[in-house]
Amino acid sequence: MKVKDAPPNALAALEAAAAAHDKARYVLRLYVTGSTRLSSRAIVNIRKICEEYLQGRYELEIVDISVHRTRVEGEQIIAAPTLIKTLPLPLRRFIGDMSQTERILLGLDLTAAGTRGQST
Repeated sequence: MKVKDAPPNALAALEAAAAAHDKARYVLRLYVTGSTRLSSRAIVNIRKICEEYLQGRYELEIVDISVHRTRVEGEQIIAAPTLIKTLPLPLRRFIGDMSQTERILLGLDLTAAGTRGQST
């Protein structure tokens, strides 16, 4: 069944779900190791992604694991930088300098929302 052939109530539910997704609040935590070049690059890249695609609807916490070692144990961090998306579910993890914007957007379920305002 195509979306245009869907019953009106199903179409309304789909539109409501899409609107809720566009308003979803994202909770992100980036684990870094000190002020290394890789950590600094990850911070800059994820902030840029958040401001461009999630403006006004995200929380980003940056945790330096060299200072807050006990925080790492509960999250099972095996590499840094690591970004963890806790909300909206499902939980997702990303490792690296966050420079692969398309991969991050796909993992955050933002590809459709992220491309809407982009010029080609």
